[in-house]
Amino acid sequence: MPFFDPTVLVLLAIAGLSIFARNYTVAAAMLVLIVIRVTPLAAYFPWVQKHGLNLSIALLMVAVMVPIANGQIAPMDLLKSFTHWKSAAAIAVGVFVAWLGGRGVSLMGAQPGVVAGLMVGTVLGVAFFRGVPVGPLIAAGLFSLLIGKS
Repeated sequence: MPFFDPTVLVLLAIAGLSIFARNYTVAAAMLVLIVIRVTPLAAYFPWVQKHGLNLSIALLMVAVMVPIANGQIAPMDLLKSFTHWKSAAAIAVGVFVAWLGGRGVSLMGAQPGVVAGLMVGTVLGVAFFRGVPVGPLIAAGLFSLLIGKS
């Protein structure tokens, strides 16, 4: 009888839910984790856990900054945008969200058991409320406010 890994079942369930929600990014991530889990690459999980978040945030920042880097947003237009009240509000919201994300990273490190719930909640938000799958860190930050942990 072949050995069955219940962790793979959890990852498959999240992948299936993600596919149902048309959240193919999360589904692909779960499938990559399954491949890593069932191969000798599993030895690299500690490295991925330690450095993966920073690498993915760096990649996200690269993608977000492309319009500035490729000249689509001119430097003068960027500077002019700071004179508008919407830009000031956007800066304030950005600071708040970055702070929440920091709380979320701390919470996820201190209480890894909440990660699965945050992921399922994110997938459900995408499936039923037309959300976008960028919320686990912010969700963890908000959750940390609710439970009083930093």
